[in-house]
Formats: sequence, structure tokens, C-alpha cells
Amino acid sequence: MDLHTVWNDFSDWITSGVMWKTVGIAAVRIIAILLIGRIVEFVIHKSIDRMMIDREMKRANHTRRVLTVGKLLKNVATYLIYFVGALLILAEFNVNLAPLLAGAGVVSLAIGFGAQSLVKDVITGFFIILEDQFAVGDVIQTGSFKGTVEMIGLRTTRIKSWTGELHIIPNGMINEVTNFSVNNAVAFVDVAIAYEEDIDRAITIMKEVVSQESLQLEYAVGVPQVLGVQTLGPSQVTLRVTVECMPNMQAPVSRALNTVIKKAFEEHKIELPYPKLVAYQRP
Repeated sequence: MDLHTVWNDFSDWITSGVMWKTVGIAAVRIIAILLIGRIVEFVIHKSIDRMMIDREMKRANHTRRVLTVGKLLKNVATYLIYFVGALLILAEFNVNLAPLLAGAGVVSLAIGFGAQSLVKDVITGFFIILEDQFAVGDVIQTGSFKGTVEMIGLRTTRIKSWTGELHIIPNGMINEVTNFSVNNAVAFVDVAIAYEEDIDRAITIMKEVVSQESLQLEYAVGVPQVLGVQTLGPSQVTLRVTVECMPNMQAPVSRALNTVIKKAFEEHKIELPYPKLVAYQRP
């Protein structure tokens, strides 16, 4: 085949009306694919924004994390739309997609087998953020680790215990979580008195103390309730007081109640228990 023949074939092809009709139809289809992709992307992004606004209104103190989730969902949606659009455009150029998809499937399978723990961590982290299981600043317990959440990532979560240790936990290991910062808590205060004391008098004094208007318990959201006798010990009678308080604030409220009750017992001469030893002398 000489150069003249090649040139003639090329000229016939370039001046063919059928060729230009095919190219025009393909170009229109590609433009339509791009336009539809942009419309779908816009609709999905608006839907995600609306969903995140509703979530932000419910939990206004977690605005930063809500925005992070929204951005992550938008990126995932955009990548999927671009991937599908690229496949459709390649199909317009008569590219056989079967080997391409098969190769991508093999590569994804190899990556999945090689990084199972990493994929598990990322997926679990995504659902922790999406489902709003806990937030930065919450006090949680997972397994044997309990503390304040300092950072939530897609792969790991950082928890700082009250003694200062920093625990870095892969998200894939977080199977069960107890969140102490969502609902109000109840503080239990057990006060022991001696058996020789009048129980009714001690309970009356406790009720008068905890019901005083001047009693200001920081972090308490309710009025303390004196329940009565809780247990009978070897040398003491234990009386219980409960009070509803802010999440994870049982300790300071309990300490404050112990202080005011102790002072009231000292003022009214209520004896606190102490170990007693009874000796029997054989004749």
C-alpha cells in the first residue's frame, strides 16, 4: 500500500458524511453525559447539605464534625459520579469495558485481601462519624479503655483517661461503646451512721439539709432525694441519697453532698460508725 492510496482513503474518510454524523452523535451523547452528571452531582450535594443542616440543628455543639461528615459524603458521591461518567464516555468510543472492569475488580480484590484491617478500620470510623455514636469531648468506655475522646479519625480514635494516659484505638476494635456524656446521670451518696443512733432522726436531718434553698450543688439538675436505709453492715447503718446531675458529674456532686451531710451530723451530734470489739471472758 503506497502513500497515495493511504492519502486517498484518509480523504474519503474525512469527507464522509456518515463519519461526521457518527462523531456528532457521539459528541452530543458525551455532552449529555457530562451535563446529566453535573445535575446529579448538584442534586446529591444539596440533599447532603439539607441532611447535615437537620443534624446540626439537633446537635449544635458538634458543628465541626457535621461539616466533616458532609464533606466526606460529597467527595464520595462526586468520585462515584465521575467514575460512572468516565465509563459511559469510554463506551462512546467503542472501548471494551469488560477487560477494564475485570482488571479493576482483580486489583480491588488484591487490595482488599492485603489491607483487611485497614479497610475495616476506615469503614467502622465512617459509620462512627455518620451515626454520631460519640463526639470529641465525650466521656466513653470501650472495652477496658475509659476516658475523654480527643480525636475521631477514619482509622483511629484517641481517648485520654483521667489519669493522663492517651489510648490510640483502631476503629475496627471498637465493637461496643458506652457514652457517659449524652444523658443526665444519677449520683448515689451512701452515708453510714452508728447502730445506736435514731434512724428516723438521722433521715429527718438529711432531708432538711438537702432540701434547703441555700444548698447550691454545682452540676446538679434536680433536688436530692433521701431514699432511706440502704444496707445494714457489721457496725453501721447505711442511708442513701440520690440526685440527678449533669452527664458524668456524679463525683463532684457526691463530694459536695458528703460534705454538707457530714457537717449537719456533726452539728446534731449524730455519731458516725467505728469498729467495735466485744470481749467475752471465760469463767
